[in-house]
Amino acid sequence: MKDDSTKPNQLYHPDTLFSIRKDELISMKLPNGYGNVSKLSGNRRNPWRVRKTIGFEYYDRLSKKTVDESGKEFVQLSMEVLPDGKKRLILKQKFATIGYYPTRTEALTALAKYNDDPYDLHTDTITFAEVYDKWSEEHFEKIVPSARRTWKSAYSYCEQLYSMPFKNIRTYHLEQTIKEATVGDNTKGRMKSLFNQMYKWATKHDIVTTDYASKCDSIKKPKPQIVRIPFSDEEIQCLWDNIQFPFVDMVLIGIYTGFRPQELAILKIADIDWNEKTIKGGLKTDAGRNRLVPIHPKIEDLVKQNYDKAVEMGSDTLFNDENGQQGTFLTYDKYRGRFKKVIKKCKMEHKPHDTRHTFITLGKHANMDEYILKLIVGHEVKDITEKVYTHRTIDDMRKEILKIQ
Repeated sequence: MKDDSTKPNQLYHPDTLFSIRKDELISMKLPNGYGNVSKLSGNRRNPWRVRKTIGFEYYDRLSKKTVDESGKEFVQLSMEVLPDGKKRLILKQKFATIGYYPTRTEALTALAKYNDDPYDLHTDTITFAEVYDKWSEEHFEKIVPSARRTWKSAYSYCEQLYSMPFKNIRTYHLEQTIKEATVGDNTKGRMKSLFNQMYKWATKHDIVTTDYASKCDSIKKPKPQIVRIPFSDEEIQCLWDNIQFPFVDMVLIGIYTGFRPQELAILKIADIDWNEKTIKGGLKTDAGRNRLVPIHPKIEDLVKQNYDKAVEMGSDTLFNDENGQQGTFLTYDKYRGRFKKVIKKCKMEHKPHDTRHTFITLGKHANMDEYILKLIVGHEVKDITEKVYTHRTIDDMRKEILKIQ
């Protein structure tokens, strides 16, 4: 007799001796013991419930309760017949929920996968480690290997939870696990994220009804205050005095445009409009992307020198590192390294983003129009829904930026 057990795309159900093709599940009636797929009423994101038969029990049609087979009354009740001519006790399937899904096809596929590789559905006994195994089996398929390593690392510090029934874990246990982990804040934050993901999976599969991870706040810390120190007039003059030192010109252009360091690094020569004397650039927010910034007269020559050098090199980027070992293009990391050398040369203490803060500070001190200043640096203007540049707007921007001396 030919063995069909190795046919591709086929599942074998040992309890019922059924061999079922996945593509046949969509249209066929499921065999007893295989499981149950049903659509719940109401407007739900995942209306299709998947349940697996985990056993059978006798149900009393008269009292509408289950009956213990070992009880004294079982034999008598099992022989009784109700007026409708049917037995009082009926044998019903017991189900455990596998999960909820958006479509019937996905629900049937999940049921097929479970029957192909069953796991413990007893919600009272499933442990933290078992929940992690099932969650990671699903989640790791969607992420890159480096992300998987990060999750595995966070899990390795949760050993005290491994054997605990997931249903018995409370916020206290999660917080203590995080507190006692001898790791840095970043890893502790990843542990908290792991708990969030696992509880999301566990509630989806009816293992728990309360998300205790969301109540875990022991690692919440106030957002660190970022201190920006603007360049003083003396420091700006020091930069002009050392204009021949590599990348000083780029620092000065940052001070007089308000561009973020990473925005400066990726500027293209095509972003320079010499007729209007503007630079188009910007990242991060809707208000900040593709904004126009007038070229301040003080840095016009510096921009022109970098522009001409880029054309001569055949580069499409405005700023280039001629001695770069990995190419002439600049990245934020490359810029930060060059910035540190400039700061060391001038014996200052500054961070790369201080150039942007300096422009904002200079603009405020010069009484620049608040709307124009926000437009130039890419801050949101709440009463403006769409950023539209007209000749008048550009003229106003040019007029206002000249207030900075």
